[in-house]
Order: sequence, then structure tokens, then C-alpha cells
Amino acid sequence: CYRRGFACRTVGTRFMKIACDVYKSVNKENYYLYVLADQGVEHVPKELRELLGKVEIALSFELTKERSLAKEDPVVVMANLKEHGYYLQLPPAEHD
Repeated sequence: CYRRGFACRTVGTRFMKIACDVYKSVNKENYYLYVLADQGVEHVPKELRELLGKVEIALSFELTKERSLAKEDPVVVMANLKEHGYYLQLPPAEHD
């Protein structure tokens, strides 16, 4: 099925897959913005777009709860994509 930006396989009403695009900020190192596939960043709040500055697509893939992500919990990313339509991955915290 494909509904509201979600490429999905359903079990009951649960989404098992979400097609997403990941954009990286050109201006801010290690800032990544996950959005629903083919929706671009126009729906992301203006303040966040201004903070990130210019972005370019880094990759596209199908996100599942089983998929291993380098720095994020896929379940958290999926929940944010479903609720807000985007997820911002911040750079690792610097330790003093």
C-alpha cells in the first residue's frame, strides 16, 4: 500500500515499512533530516530549515523497526516520521 507518504506493508493497522529520504545539512556537520520519501523538506518547519541551511539528499531507503541505524533507534525515527513527517538526527554530544 502507499498512503500519505508511507510505503507500507500492514499487519492489522501497524505499519511495518516506511520509505524515507535522508538529507544532510551542507552547513552543519553531522545534522541529518529524515523525511517521508518523495516529500522533500518543504513541509519541515521553517525555523528548522533555516537552522539546517542548504541540505542535500544523502540516501533513500525503507525503514523498518528491525533495520539497524548507526546512531538512532529505528522505532523512534519511525514514530516521528508517522507523527510529524520528519526526524532530525543531531550530531554526537561533545564531551569535555
